[in-house]
Amino acid sequence: MANYENYTEKNSKAIDIWVDEGWEWGTPLSHEEFVKAKNGEWGVFLTPTKFVPKEWFVPYYKQSKLTGVKLLGLASGGGQQMPVFTALGAECTVLDYSDKQLASETLVAERENYHINIVKADMTNRLPFDDCSFDMIFHPVSNCYIEDVYHVWNECYRVLKSGGVLLAGMDNGIAYLFDEDLYDFEDDGNDKEPKLVVTNKLPFNPLKEPDLHHKFKNPDDAWEFSHTIEEQIGGQLKAGFVLTDLYEDFDSDSLLSKYNCPEYIATRAVKLKT
Repeated sequence: MANYENYTEKNSKAIDIWVDEGWEWGTPLSHEEFVKAKNGEWGVFLTPTKFVPKEWFVPYYKQSKLTGVKLLGLASGGGQQMPVFTALGAECTVLDYSDKQLASETLVAERENYHINIVKADMTNRLPFDDCSFDMIFHPVSNCYIEDVYHVWNECYRVLKSGGVLLAGMDNGIAYLFDEDLYDFEDDGNDKEPKLVVTNKLPFNPLKEPDLHHKFKNPDDAWEFSHTIEEQIGGQLKAGFVLTDLYEDFDSDSLLSKYNCPEYIATRAVKLKT
């Protein structure tokens, strides 16, 4: 078995390729959208299709602003969410491991003439911030690209201030049962209707399953991992967070959406005041 200790480096380069190819989550906010956010017309995503409820930003969201809130966008590069939070008055730091995603942050910040702290770092390592540095963490779906999510929740708890809020989007793991390249085609004489075929066992972890390595042979193939609810939500609770709300979401481009099967969870959790 080959040594895949640097799989996160491969993932960062794969995401760079996706951005160059026009990836939806790597397209920066337009100037018009930035102006709308400054005027109170805004929405941000933790998961593919549902806007995060504005009440999730309470107690920091006051008079339709986040003035002075110290906010960390964790694995949140791309120039999409951080410009909105900056327009609302937050003091933003963005951490990502993709050069292209961080370049988009720079592009929007220079275009709109605002300051943002841009940090390139691998979230599988200790986050390069002091304890109790942030009021809020915004963490869109991204931990499907790392093996150990418990570490991330522990680090989020460490760098949040007492009373701080963690907003996180997560893959629920169901999609990893299926191989998107393997469909059972049923020819009815006119159309060929794709059907989902259960191919993989859970947890989906290519680091531990050599038979999966062929799926990640191309430069634009990012190593992905399924995680259980025990890891995702239970991991937040074990880190010390208190869960206050959640919702599920779908992927509009997935065959699973045909069956009304959610693939994502978004959670709001709080580090209790001590």
